[in-house]
Amino acid sequence: MTKLYNLDYKSPIGIIEINGSESAVCSILFAERQQLLNVANQCTPQVLLDCVKQLDEYFHGQRFHFTFPYHIEGTQFQKQVWQALTDIAYAEQGTYKAIALSIGNEKAIRAVGNANGKNKLSIVIPCHRIIGSDGTLTGYAGGLWRKEWLLQHEKSCRNSSARQ
Repeated sequence: MTKLYNLDYKSPIGIIEINGSESAVCSILFAERQQLLNVANQCTPQVLLDCVKQLDEYFHGQRFHFTFPYHIEGTQFQKQVWQALTDIAYAEQGTYKAIALSIGNEKAIRAVGNANGKNKLSIVIPCHRIIGSDGTLTGYAGGLWRKEWLLQHEKSCRNSSARQ
């Protein structure tokens, strides 16, 4: 059995719990608490430290893609949906319907929404970029206020980098 490690990251929108092994990150989820419980020490795997560094760069508008190794468990359908989410460009948005079409199953809109909700790699697999077909914000496991913040953050960082 693979040993799992935990590391907390204090982001501008709350504490993020990172879980992973020595070789890959397995989950990145928002915690509904105010204090860090899991801090880096000499036993913290490099992959978790790399994840924190890259998240920090993302929140400072310096990173638009993540390169650390991750591993996510799910059904074949869920993995298809999650892969399609990674195709949505930074600061862009998609819909459940567009994802369903992109994976060749236009009738699976609700199933796409369900898979989206089971994503355990927040921000890295950008489920926050999915909005309703009518342009409204739809559910987000981290809370709609975080989803709105992330979308606005990406938009302002993209605009800022375009001006440079």
